[in-house]
Amino acid sequence: MELMNFIINSIFRNPPVLLGLIAALGLALQKKPFGTIVKGALMTAFGMVILNTGVSMLVQSILPINTAFQSLNGTVAEGLNDATFTASFGGDIGMAMFIGMILHLLIARFTPVKTIFLTGHMLWWFPFIFVAAGVEGGLRGMPLILFGAICSALYWSLMPWALKKYTFAVTQDNSFLLGHPTGYLGLISGFVASKVGNKEKSTEDIQIPKALSFFREISITGCLVIFVMFVIVGLTIPTMLAEGENVVVVAIAQGLNYGAGLILLLQGVRMLISQIVPAFKGISEKVVPNAIPAYDCPMLFTYKPNAVLIGFVVAMITSTVLILICNATQVFGIMLVPLVITSFFECGTAAILGEGQGGLRGAVIGTFVAAAVMVVMVGFSALAYSHTIANWMLINAGNDFSLFGMLAKAVASLLSGIF
Repeated sequence: MELMNFIINSIFRNPPVLLGLIAALGLALQKKPFGTIVKGALMTAFGMVILNTGVSMLVQSILPINTAFQSLNGTVAEGLNDATFTASFGGDIGMAMFIGMILHLLIARFTPVKTIFLTGHMLWWFPFIFVAAGVEGGLRGMPLILFGAICSALYWSLMPWALKKYTFAVTQDNSFLLGHPTGYLGLISGFVASKVGNKEKSTEDIQIPKALSFFREISITGCLVIFVMFVIVGLTIPTMLAEGENVVVVAIAQGLNYGAGLILLLQGVRMLISQIVPAFKGISEKVVPNAIPAYDCPMLFTYKPNAVLIGFVVAMITSTVLILICNATQVFGIMLVPLVITSFFECGTAAILGEGQGGLRGAVIGTFVAAAVMVVMVGFSALAYSHTIANWMLINAGNDFSLFGMLAKAVASLLSGIF
């Protein structure tokens, strides 16, 4: 048990170590010199550390806005979050993760679905939501663990594969897949964009006057977007600011942090692509023939950077308006909060996939539809997880956690009558 906990916590839940070891394995299988193996492993790990640092800066820049809206919620249920649930079912989640990874590799080795899911933290969060779904459905013990493992393995294998058409349209090759809970939102955006979009006009071809050419730099544009958002939210919800803080000064600081975070994130992505993709060739040739790795969503950001910000803005406006309407009409009987983080990562990625199918128009309309569905999903999924992780779902869901979590709960409810 101690060995398994070490593997889970120190490797699977540690993306730089996990991808560094995978790079080393891939290079070793290609019989590269020892120095090349060490360099490839470390450069891959460095790239992941830089990427994670950038992501952390982005999240920390966005989080105060999310927290400010949550403060309007009034009463928040206690004991329905990730920490308290993990305290009770952490062992089940860990076992489901471990068994699920074995099943996932067997699927890649012996079926036509050749996905290898390599988004480290998502190797934890999907067993987390599937075990919670099992608990909601009435499963306990080994049936619960196996249920979480099988659901996780199927998701890790099938969802990146289902997205491959849209992912390859963006990257223009088949070097990697998307391993991120933006899945169904990406499918919606891509499908809608393919019907209403226009590939002739790309988000990356937006004409900008020479005097405003600095807007073509995503870090500067992102900085300005966050600055404006902080000013608006700070003036609307004064509790976002600590006593004595000036809204403009705080907005400038958060905008700068966000822009710097984008620079770090994109640099980490470039390092990862340059190292891990060639290294993975060894695993693809020797261990799982024709396997394609599935990576975190920032791997796509360098391909269509303007689409990321367009998707973020469209999703924030759309989802916030709908959430205000839902709260005013008490549609779900619970208070929803704006999904700032999901709007950036999931809907920003959905906008990229929509752009690949329908250019600028496809990115905007596809993201608009996806964001509307996202709000509906987060409301229903918070109700579905009312006895386990409802508050966690309110903040982090609206994505595949919601859709597949609810489906898993329905299946678990049927199985609990058997087991």
